Amino acid sequence: MADNAFAAKAAELIGAPSVPAMFAMLARTGRAIALPVLAGAVLVALWEFFCSYYAIRPVLLPAPSRVLATASRAWEILVENSIPTTVETVAGFLLSVVFGSLLAVAMVYSRWLREVLYPNIVLFQLIPKIAVAPLFIMWLGIEWQSRVTIAVFIAFFPIVISTWTGLMSADPSLLRLCRSLGASEWQMFARIRVPSSLPFAFNGMKISMTLSIIGVIVGEFITSQQGLGYVILFAGSKLETALVMSAILILCFIGLILYGIVGLIEWLVMRRYGA
Repeated sequence: MADNAFAAKAAELIGAPSVPAMFAMLARTGRAIALPVLAGAVLVALWEFFCSYYAIRPVLLPAPSRVLATASRAWEILVENSIPTTVETVAGFLLSVVFGSLLAVAMVYSRWLREVLYPNIVLFQLIPKIAVAPLFIMWLGIEWQSRVTIAVFIAFFPIVISTWTGLMSADPSLLRLCRSLGASEWQMFARIRVPSSLPFAFNGMKISMTLSIIGVIVGEFITSQQGLGYVILFAGSKLETALVMSAILILCFIGLILYGIVGLIEWLVMRRYGA
C-alpha cells in the first residue's frame, strides 16, 4: 500500500497521470462518445419504426434503411460532389480566420477603428445572407470565387467578435506590470493577450466552421453545377428524397470531421500553453 501511494505521489510530482486518473479520464472520454452515439441510435431506431409502422411514403420521409441504401448506390456521385464542397468550405473558413483575426487585432489597438468598424460589422451580420448571395454571384461569377466569398461573409463575424473579446480579456493589472518592466507591445501581445484569447478564439472558430459550410451550400444552391448543394437541389427537383437525405448525411459527416479537426487543433494549442 505504501509503495502504491509513493508511486502515485511520484507520478503526480513528475506530471504523469496516476492509474486512477487515467481510468477516470478514459471513463469520461468513453461517456462523452457513448452518450451521443446512443442517443443517435435511439433516434434512428424510432425514425425507422415510425416510417415502417405508419407506412409513410418514401417521397415524404424515407426510412434510414432506404437512405443508407440510396447512399450506397450513389456513393461515387456523393463522394465526387463532396470534394468541391469540402475544399470551398475549408478555404472560406481559413480566409475567415485570417480576415477576422486581423480585424480583431486592429480593433484592439485602435479605438477609432473599433468605433468605425464595429457597428458596420454588426450591420453586415444582420443582413439576410441569402439576399446578398446573388450580388456576389453577379460580381464574381458562378465559379468557386463567389461561393468562397459567401462563406467568408457568413463565417467571419464569430471570429471577429470572439477574438476581439479574448484579446480584450487580458488582465489589465498584468499588462500594466509588463509595461512598468519595459515590455514592448509585441511582447505583451504574444505572451499575454494571445494566450488569454485562445479559448474565445477557438469557440469562434468552431461556430465559423459550421457557418462556412452553410455559406458554400447557399452558393451551390444558386449557381453551382457540382457539390453537395447542387445534388440536394437536383434531387429535390426530382422528388428523390432519399438522395437528398443521403447528401445531407454526407454533409453532416464532413461537418463533424472539420469540427473535430478544429477541436483537435484547439487541444494541441491549449496543451502547448499549459491549459
